[in-house]
Amino acid sequence: MDVIAPEQRWPAVSSGYVFHDQQVREQEQRSCLSAAHDPLTLARLAETGVGPGWRCLEVGAGSGQVARWLADRVAPTGSVLATELRPGLRPGPGLQVLAHDVVSDPLPAGEFDLVLARLVLRHLPQRHEVLAKLVRALRPGGWLQIDEFDTSYEPLLLAPDEESARLYEKFLAAKATVMRSAGVDADWGRRVPLAMRRAGLSGIDPRPHVQLRHRDSADLRLLAHHTEHLRDQLLAAGMTGPELTRVREVMLHPDFRATSSLMYSVHGRKPAR
Repeated sequence: MDVIAPEQRWPAVSSGYVFHDQQVREQEQRSCLSAAHDPLTLARLAETGVGPGWRCLEVGAGSGQVARWLADRVAPTGSVLATELRPGLRPGPGLQVLAHDVVSDPLPAGEFDLVLARLVLRHLPQRHEVLAKLVRALRPGGWLQIDEFDTSYEPLLLAPDEESARLYEKFLAAKATVMRSAGVDADWGRRVPLAMRRAGLSGIDPRPHVQLRHRDSADLRLLAHHTEHLRDQLLAAGMTGPELTRVREVMLHPDFRATSSLMYSVHGRKPAR
């Protein structure tokens, strides 16, 4: 089966994805995610040996930086299919872009040498069914890379004072409530390796990664962005407007230090026939 033609568009159904909001904020969310987490994702992709002629799929392509990197790696004979509910990237040489809901829309079976899903499955109650769909999309011997958070781990290390520390902890608790209410599995990242093995993959290789949060770190900028992007949900979860303003100031204070969530980057391969 050929990869779906670039002009085809599968319908994107409505989603409960917690970060869907105003377009500008969604774009900023994608930009922050890219700055914070592309280095790990790209390094792990390079370990697969992806190169000319490979056919790749990225589910939830976000800003498109990773998809464009892949398109450059597989050129001139390979191809990349990048999917999103509401794509924010443009097609290019070797890069196809589709509006696609991975839960309800089809994927071609046995088509791809490499499939990537970063921070997608944690948002989906049907995550195990979607994982099985991604495995079916692989060719024999193909690679699946899943990069996922475990947000049950993100301890505070240093704050300007005790009040600031309490406020940061309150913000994290409120954000966790918002995520749970939207169906997010907070510690899905740690369960990905076993889920991939149960889905029939071999050579499972999980790599945990942690960052230091400080006012100049991309990961902290992403967290500070959440105080605005998720404002209504955070207010409903018990934060106040002044507290959201204050917690942004706390996170940008020179004395603030915290540990990021754990990001697990997990490789697995579909057994060769």
